[in-house]
Amino acid sequence: MSGPCTSSPSTSIKEVSPCTSKFKKSTPDTMESTNKGKGKVDDEELWVESLNKDGSNEQDQDITLRRSTRVKHPVQRLTYDSFMVNHFAYMSQVIKVEEPSNFEEAEKKQEWQEAMDEEMLALRENGTWTLVPRNKGIKPIGCKWVYKVKHNSNGTIARYKARLVVKGYAQKYGFDYEETFSPVAKMTTIRTLLAIAAAKEWKLYQLDVKNAFLNGDLEEEIYVEQPQGYVHPDYPNYVCKLKKALYGLKQAPRAWYHKLVLCLMKQEFKESDADPSLFVKCKGNEIVVICIYVDDLIITGDNEECINDIKAKLKSEFKISDLGDLRYFLGIEIIRKKEGLCLSQRKYILDMLQKFGMLACKPLQLPVDANAKFKVEEGEKIKDEHLYRSVIGSLIYVTITRPDIVHVVGVLSQFMQEPTVVHLNAARRILRYLKGTINYGMLYDYNDDLSPKGYCDVDWASSLHDRRSVSGYVFMIGSKTISWSSKKQPTIALSSTEAEYRALANATCEAMWLKKLFRDLKVKYNDFLMLSDSMSSIYLAKNPVFHARSKHIEVHYHFIREKLIAKEILLLHIKTGDQVADIFTKFLNLEKLKKFMHQMNIEDISSQA
Repeated sequence: MSGPCTSSPSTSIKEVSPCTSKFKKSTPDTMESTNKGKGKVDDEELWVESLNKDGSNEQDQDITLRRSTRVKHPVQRLTYDSFMVNHFAYMSQVIKVEEPSNFEEAEKKQEWQEAMDEEMLALRENGTWTLVPRNKGIKPIGCKWVYKVKHNSNGTIARYKARLVVKGYAQKYGFDYEETFSPVAKMTTIRTLLAIAAAKEWKLYQLDVKNAFLNGDLEEEIYVEQPQGYVHPDYPNYVCKLKKALYGLKQAPRAWYHKLVLCLMKQEFKESDADPSLFVKCKGNEIVVICIYVDDLIITGDNEECINDIKAKLKSEFKISDLGDLRYFLGIEIIRKKEGLCLSQRKYILDMLQKFGMLACKPLQLPVDANAKFKVEEGEKIKDEHLYRSVIGSLIYVTITRPDIVHVVGVLSQFMQEPTVVHLNAARRILRYLKGTINYGMLYDYNDDLSPKGYCDVDWASSLHDRRSVSGYVFMIGSKTISWSSKKQPTIALSSTEAEYRALANATCEAMWLKKLFRDLKVKYNDFLMLSDSMSSIYLAKNPVFHARSKHIEVHYHFIREKLIAKEILLLHIKTGDQVADIFTKFLNLEKLKKFMHQMNIEDISSQA
């Protein structure tokens, strides 16, 4: 090989990959076994054992089932439609393909050798580095090859991807890097943009920048060892002096973001005050919006000609794959129905169930029992803490489109340090609930009502461990749910009024941020409604006099009064039975859960035409 190098072919290092695994299913009986009484098999050991087996559970074959004489009533089960067929085809394809763990394995197979050649060609064309003699003062950083199989949505292999990655952990702060920050769009921003696009019936497009990080220009002097397998035959002792960023460098994300922002600024885009990853271009009454998540771009707006022009200019600056209509973004499916856009994570959930051996589990209609209480030291400690943390981590990502599990996942995430069998079983119950509601997603209808409103609630002293309260809020524009939170308060509230007041203040902070976002996106509305079921906290917020019972409340919580006086929000009372934010502060029964899910437009999207 001779000369410099450049970029890697496509996709981003942050790209959300679905959970994949060779784990086989375990039996429903095994998954539901308890840890009560002597002589019974340990619940955690059974699950871990079933995950580690290289085949289906043998108990399935040995048990002779007794035929029941009871009348069977129809139950709500997973709909095995074409999506499921595609999923299993996908999983079987993933299991068959093994990704090499090192260069020695990869160079023996033609497809991986071709992938590395493609990577090196891209690096060379980009002018990523020049070869220089190795001097005494030069301490080059190592690099390695990373291999990944890319799949299509139906499970077939799209391409074999080899990426050259720098061992950035060897860099020293202040010597060969300064800043590492690179903003990515908040999930609330993405949901808000999709909701507005649905309301105004804008088209949504997706672009993927190939070898995004390799476009970033470096200011520091950085030297890298020549790639394994591609050492120049005439200069084997030379090192690579980088001109542009490589994946793995500490400053690579920042360098790429700076390069992209400069390009957008030339096209008269302005950075949003609410989110630095959102860029807006206004021309009269027309608007075009670009949302950035590393190397993935969402483009929408009401000026089709301007959108096409921006696409062309971006393609002239970078190597870009035009993916057409937005369909799959960060593990989120965007499904177009006649009613509107549906946001779903069905594929991600199925991959997660496959990973944790829960595909054969029995579905449930509730994620947690309404009367459940979880304590720190309740039940026997589990042996495999990594398994519990992995389950909770996967569930946290599901909450992007499933606010109905936000509260229980938030509660269980408090026991990451020392989880017990009780906590593990609760996490598995959520997986069973997701199995039963696999086809549920968020509907953003085509109704052009964009009036914002927020619900705020608190569960006073609900934590049995430290007696802190749990605050919850949810914000909608029209019927479209865009933002929510379930979070324990940082200090102990001395009364329910104080707890409600603090929750209301936190929700107001989110409301002020959303107002900035709406302003940048040119959303017009009359009043920003805030709905609370606590009359005492409403009186406290509206009364400018500091009562004796509230003088101990931190001053910064009282800023809500300023917003009320300035009429930036309109605070109203709502009946407790209609308080949607209850879903983020309490464990609910089935009736209330379904009611609030319906109000947030979380529906079974498979049943919609």
